Amino acid sequence: MTDRTTAVDAAIEAELRLLAPEVRSSPELLGQLLHPEFTEFGVSGARWDRASIITALTESTERGTRPLIASRMRGVQLADDVVHLTFDTDSNGRLAHRSSLWRRCEGEWLLWFHQGTPFSADDGTET
Repeated sequence: MTDRTTAVDAAIEAELRLLAPEVRSSPELLGQLLHPEFTEFGVSGARWDRASIITALTESTERGTRPLIASRMRGVQLADDVVHLTFDTDSNGRLAHRSSLWRRCEGEWLLWFHQGTPFSADDGTET
């Protein structure tokens, strides 16, 4: 189910900014999109907090030869200040199902929680 409200649209816009290479390489730009209490369970199985994900993304030497591609993005507004997004990504052939919780704080949409789960195109879980 997709509930396209202005809040969902704002969270999708923020998520797409977060996936942009120029944002992922900038501690300042990343910091503008991440909630102070941000937590992520990554595709690798690692648990990240705000500081550690900013460091990992901005210091990464494994930048892909292709940009991160997002598909099937859907969103639902769970409360006035909370939006849940789900989507898939392809990062140089590494596929992941993704789930993000965005919270509106002082008028800005900030990523509060994110989880990535790897999948393969032939395992039947891509729908």
